[in-house]
Amino acid sequence: MIQVCRMCKSKHWTVFLDLGYTPPADQFLRKEQLKEPETYYPLRVAVCDDCGLIQLDHVVSPEVLYKHDYPYESSITNTGQKHWKEFADTVSNLLQLKKDDLVVDIGSNVGVLLSAFKENGVKILGVDPATNIVRIAEQRGIETLNEFFNLNTAEMIVKSHGRASVITGTNVFAHIDDLDNIMDAVLLLMKEDGSFVVEAPYFAHLLENLEYDTIYHEHVSYISIKPLARYLNSFGLEIYNIQQRDIHGGSVRIFISRMGKNKVDSIVSKMIQNENEAGIYTHEKLFDFAKKVAENRMELTWLIRKLKSEGNRIVAVSAPAKGMTLLNYCRLGNELIDFVTEKSTLKIGRYTPGVHIPVTTDQMLVDEMPEYALLLAWNFAEEIMNNLSEYKRKGGKFIIPIPKPIII
Repeated sequence: MIQVCRMCKSKHWTVFLDLGYTPPADQFLRKEQLKEPETYYPLRVAVCDDCGLIQLDHVVSPEVLYKHDYPYESSITNTGQKHWKEFADTVSNLLQLKKDDLVVDIGSNVGVLLSAFKENGVKILGVDPATNIVRIAEQRGIETLNEFFNLNTAEMIVKSHGRASVITGTNVFAHIDDLDNIMDAVLLLMKEDGSFVVEAPYFAHLLENLEYDTIYHEHVSYISIKPLARYLNSFGLEIYNIQQRDIHGGSVRIFISRMGKNKVDSIVSKMIQNENEAGIYTHEKLFDFAKKVAENRMELTWLIRKLKSEGNRIVAVSAPAKGMTLLNYCRLGNELIDFVTEKSTLKIGRYTPGVHIPVTTDQMLVDEMPEYALLLAWNFAEEIMNNLSEYKRKGGKFIIPIPKPIII
């Protein structure tokens, strides 16, 4: 259980959403593991009543979450690959990177983003704690340290590679509990005129679009600009630019540097103003969100159970971490969902955490032709439905669960 806010160290916070107890969303099980005990952790969300940071009130050890047999690959969709290419090109052009500049990616996964930076002619280095994922990255020719990023790792990199012009953290900053250590490491590793570029799902979008499935144990914080700007200032850092992107249901790309090193764009103060005007830190807004989450569960489970009672077969398409929150919170188990299809070979042949639905290939969807397919990766709905056009052409229907269950 957290004792203080991880940004402002306040002891005053309010829990506004309780998604029950769930296993870690990326712990897909082998068949023999189904007979073993499974550990469930509380999944509750709180707001810091002083700085406004939205965060889980219980933290699962990163050793449990990431170190062993981590099944997430960042390169599965074409949409994702295009996004990381755009990210690298935008940062390279905006910061005018040259061939001697070093880009270090925290939580670099299989190296998709660093591959794009490499194509732009700069030096690259990845850091990732998942041993199986690092092996894949190195097979792709991406030099990667198999470590958690912290002060010790930063010292190692400075000695072996020099200081970084750019440090990136995409969908990783929100995963870190001990942010103070990370910020100390960033300050050590980053050149005096360097930039730290963070990208994460934006809490304002999560709130507005009812994206509650984006909440799982890896995401210990839910990023918004107001508390982050205050926190960075305490380290002599500031946000100087922000770009919004559609990926993962709406994300923010945040450019950070030492104070006074870059002209601060007006978008920073504008977004903080928008957050305050939208009331995203108020108890009224947050408890209303929790009420709508409960209503979504009721609507979705009613729909699934009704379709099942009418004799329809229902499967799920794609098995992202967010989908595991949805399945466990809504208690949609293998008595309702026959199987889940996936493109990732790291998940195929396993079972989903908690509800133990078998994971198989996308081809099974066409071979079996169930009447309905619950689309768990709704943020890539258009691409996935295009890829599975044969299923739709033969009469299959998709169920999109968020923000309101609809049948396509």
